[in-house]
Amino acid sequence: MRFVIVRHGDPDYSVDSLTPKGWREAELLSERLTKLDVKAFYCSPLGRAKDTASKTLEKLNRSAETLKWAREFEGKVKINGETKSAWDRLPAEWTDNPDFYTPQGWIKTPIMQSGNVEKKYNKVCKGVDELLAKHGYVHKGNVFEVKKPNHDTIVLFCHFGVECVILSHIFGCSPMVLWHNFVALPTSVTTLITEEREEGIAVFRTQQFGDISHLYAGGEEPAFAARFCECFTDDTRH
Repeated sequence: MRFVIVRHGDPDYSVDSLTPKGWREAELLSERLTKLDVKAFYCSPLGRAKDTASKTLEKLNRSAETLKWAREFEGKVKINGETKSAWDRLPAEWTDNPDFYTPQGWIKTPIMQSGNVEKKYNKVCKGVDELLAKHGYVHKGNVFEVKKPNHDTIVLFCHFGVECVILSHIFGCSPMVLWHNFVALPTSVTTLITEEREEGIAVFRTQQFGDISHLYAGGEEPAFAARFCECFTDDTRH
């Protein structure tokens, strides 16, 4: 099975939709996705993900099932009395603590325990497991029990933060490394493919992460959303 995770296009967060650039990106993305034989489409309930999906769905005369848990990750922490995003932390706040790099340790750190992170993380994990089980793969420990082997392709339109949560759960690793050491730019495509080297047992392997070749093919520069300044003195997002 192929599990394709797509980040939404360049966002206009003020109206939960896309910028003009984001709409161009979604159009180029649709030219790529409509070439796939997709068994089922799924989508976050947020507008920017739905709008990104709309270009593909309209061309195929298809619809996507809305998954509430696939909205942008809602985990929050409290730092100096302020409530902040769990997945946008400065290096000084976590990189010196080895617990953040472990599958079970990261979520038990004082920062993550200061808010609702564990509850929200478990909600997403439960949703991912239900989705994959629906398509024949049941999560058992660090592998998947194959109930119905298949070559189906499913596509999920969602967000960078929750995408990293999904991947961390499937791979059995801390999402902190994915959140802070990887970046999936707008309309990027991440493709996981099952491998069943032992009968009845599957793992998901990443064939592509954050691929934006459709943008380059269409002459569209990648958006900066989700990135931060390359150098501290740069006049870009800090």
